[in-house]
Amino acid sequence: MLGFLARRVGQTILTLLFVSVLIFGLQQLMPGDPALVLAGEERGDPAVLAQIRAELNLDKPLPVQYALWLQGVLTGDLGYSWRIREPIAAVIAQKLPVTLQLGLMAFVIALLIGIPMGILSAVRKDTLLDWSANAVGLAGLSLPNFWLGIMLILLFSVELGWLPPSGYVPLSEDWRQSLATTIMPAFVLGSGIAAVFMRHMRSAMLQALAEDYVRTARAKGLAERVVVLKHALRNALVPVVTLGALELGTLLSGAVLTEQVFSIPGFGKLIVDAVFNRDYPVVQGVVLVTAALYVLLNLVADVLYVLINPRLRHA
Repeated sequence: MLGFLARRVGQTILTLLFVSVLIFGLQQLMPGDPALVLAGEERGDPAVLAQIRAELNLDKPLPVQYALWLQGVLTGDLGYSWRIREPIAAVIAQKLPVTLQLGLMAFVIALLIGIPMGILSAVRKDTLLDWSANAVGLAGLSLPNFWLGIMLILLFSVELGWLPPSGYVPLSEDWRQSLATTIMPAFVLGSGIAAVFMRHMRSAMLQALAEDYVRTARAKGLAERVVVLKHALRNALVPVVTLGALELGTLLSGAVLTEQVFSIPGFGKLIVDAVFNRDYPVVQGVVLVTAALYVLLNLVADVLYVLINPRLRHA
């Protein structure tokens, strides 16, 4: 187990190092001179431009710039925003909890809907329940998030007046109001992922239920509930774990359209504003954090594989 974890951690470190090189290299291809942007009205003064380039290490060779940037990243310094002149790490620390709350709520909703529907659909194959679950899953995959969000606002905010149409309240200020402002966008995000979970869970369960060990368990006279939940489900969850890690990474990287529709000040809105304002250091910092979340979540998925299926410990 320790050797398995050591290999996965080593691979994770190498992947993150490669990602940092890729992000830094692509950043150099972005149009525009940072010194000209920061100089403002003094962009015509060569002395001012030279001073800014020296402060940002832009007068040094690219390998040296990368080494200095990576050193800052390892110490939590992602640089400064060109537009708002604030540390990028502080901006991300302000926005990330918003997306974390929204993403985790959406993920829980997706699990509570998708996994049970997938299991029931597989167990009741070719019945009305199976057809209904597949129809709901197909609808969840087909409906655009922005359209579903607008429809929910019209129903629950405009017509019924139950929930606020937009905005965000932190959990630390008022947890009830915070849940009220995030439940609709969380459902919008979670419904699409629930459909994906449902279809993958159904497929994995159908494959598991056709295995020899399930037929043996049934031949021994075990109750169907025990056969499904104890024997088939445990093995069917292995491919779903990978899907869950990827989908959670997508949620935590920021749901751009949903955050725009509901005016949620999270990661998605942050990167959209940064791109429109050509605030490339913020884009670079957000992409780096997003990539790190993906890689770390895949590491968690690898660990969960071993916990779910002990046979993988010797793989």
